[in-house]
Amino acid sequence: MNLRTTALAAASGILLAASFPSVALPVLAWVALIPLFLALNGQNVRNGLFLGGISGIVFFAGTVHWVTNSVHYYGNVPIIPASLITLLLCAYLALYPALFASLVVHVRRHRPSLLFIAAPALWTALELARTYVFSGFPWALLGYTQYRILPVIQISDMTGVYGVSFLIVLVNASISEFIRDRKKIAVLLPAVVILSLTLGYGFSRLHADEGTDRIRISVVQGNIEQDKKWDPAYQSETISVYKRLTSEALGQKPDLVLWPETATPFYFGGVAPRDQQLTKELKEFVKQGGVPILFGSPTYELRGRGSVILRNSAFLVRGDGEIDAEYDKFHLVPFGEYVPLKSVLFFVEKMVQAIGDFASGTDFTVMKVPVRGADRKNVTISTVICYEIIFPDLVRRFVDRGASVITTITNDAWFGKTAAPYQHFTMAVFRAVENRVPIARAANTGISGFIDANGRILSASPIFTEAYLSQTLTPGSKKTFYTRYGDVFSYLCCLVGILVLIKPRSRV
Repeated sequence: MNLRTTALAAASGILLAASFPSVALPVLAWVALIPLFLALNGQNVRNGLFLGGISGIVFFAGTVHWVTNSVHYYGNVPIIPASLITLLLCAYLALYPALFASLVVHVRRHRPSLLFIAAPALWTALELARTYVFSGFPWALLGYTQYRILPVIQISDMTGVYGVSFLIVLVNASISEFIRDRKKIAVLLPAVVILSLTLGYGFSRLHADEGTDRIRISVVQGNIEQDKKWDPAYQSETISVYKRLTSEALGQKPDLVLWPETATPFYFGGVAPRDQQLTKELKEFVKQGGVPILFGSPTYELRGRGSVILRNSAFLVRGDGEIDAEYDKFHLVPFGEYVPLKSVLFFVEKMVQAIGDFASGTDFTVMKVPVRGADRKNVTISTVICYEIIFPDLVRRFVDRGASVITTITNDAWFGKTAAPYQHFTMAVFRAVENRVPIARAANTGISGFIDANGRILSASPIFTEAYLSQTLTPGSKKTFYTRYGDVFSYLCCLVGILVLIKPRSRV
């Protein structure tokens, strides 16, 4: 290991980061790992671990740098400690490419002919692990770089986003092995075949017939500043912004209006007199418009001895002003909505004042919305709140239980004017393709918009502007393989990785 190999490892991290928004050059992903693979030539497992860690630190520093903005401006943490928190997160995330690189070294030493399949299988297995370990943080999965390359991402309806990651690493590994020994042109064959089959399937899916049902949805983006959102002095102003934009959107005759996460600056349905008054006024507003509104609101439940259970919730209020359904956020944000291991990390809540202490929901709620027409047919929808959209298996469970349209409500004001809102939006593209359902997204400060069941971005708003958008969507009509069976492909990759890592017995 020397300066050259360290520079090559860092180059892979730079190329990986540049594949994602805000640089967003997806072609770089197909060659981003080649410098790392070349740096691993002749290395031992320990050096591989170090070089992979270098790639990982650079990669994640370039993609999750926005954490500093969130922790500093909204967590009231000074800039230096906030930066150290981000660095600590990057160091944790870098463990995954570090482990990947060390395993590549092991495979090259003991099963070199199988590297072409072992490398993508191991990368995929580690991405799956990152989705679940310590509550999970599947941000910047490699497949997300291709969110605009529609023919490539259509395989997600079988493999999830992980299948696209697998394909990208397969291409990187094949090219790097060819560079090492240009006589072995056969190492390119698996990548060429699988990529060709992927594109063939992708183009055929993009021309498949759509269903006949329709639902028209309007999303409202209030652009409420985070530091004013819960200020009582701005409470009426916030509500009036959403009412004004909604009244304008109703002119486009939607079947449903979608507001963002915690759009209401009060506890909807709360027992306090002010909460009761504002709840009544909002119901009356919905009744006057005659169109259902789905919106986010904080809620609470009073328990014995004065204890309070907080929840991050979403409500569907019917056109007659009555509550039709409620969903409580299932997957909470660690260190944002709750403190994990509070008995051990008791100091965190005191350090980061913005942390709430929310309780998780338990139901994958499916709602029904009547659409315009003589028969007033119902369309089944579900909503996921903010961070939940980044978890493939969680979203698919709503569709598996009957949702034909997914809505997602979020407040990305926490991210500021960074790459994060754009990265967050790209993940919704894959949830649409994985389950073949359209997605409507309402974000307080953007990006709000619509995605069809093939991953096409039909419309999207700028960030940090007031906006409303309307779109007619075609609900999903058939469950995909991924919807029915989940991460089977990824677990198969785990099995392949284990089998390849088993050291073969020496022949006597």
